Amino acid sequence: MNGAFGECWIDNDYMAETTALQAKMKLDTTEVKRTGTLEKGYKVTGISGTGTLKLNKVTSYFIKKISENLKKGKATRATIITNLEDPEAFGAERIRLDNCVFTELTLADWEAGKLLEESIPFNFSSFEVLNTIDA
Repeated sequence: MNGAFGECWIDNDYMAETTALQAKMKLDTTEVKRTGTLEKGYKVTGISGTGTLKLNKVTSYFIKKISENLKKGKATRATIITNLEDPEAFGAERIRLDNCVFTELTLADWEAGKLLEESIPFNFSSFEVLNTIDA
């Protein structure tokens, strides 16, 4: 798969300036003691989703989307859809991330002579796999 064919939507807004997206589910585990073996056992006791969206800085989209809620003490929640569809692959991998909460807002970060990027970290509570790549 070639990441050049990745796409991202936030609340149905197509984010053409996206350069990278990473989303992970972390499984919290607790060690379970077992008899008759020296191997440790584990039980999944919780899950949490985290991610980072990277974009070329071309608009004030996130400042507009997050700042008013932030001033009111509210979280900004969104749905993110990611799609990776390489023309030489066996299909597309499309995933919806639900109840995304942006965890940081950069108000200014620039340097003369440098193209600007934004990194937007977020948490999410659930996901749904909409399409998979099948060989």
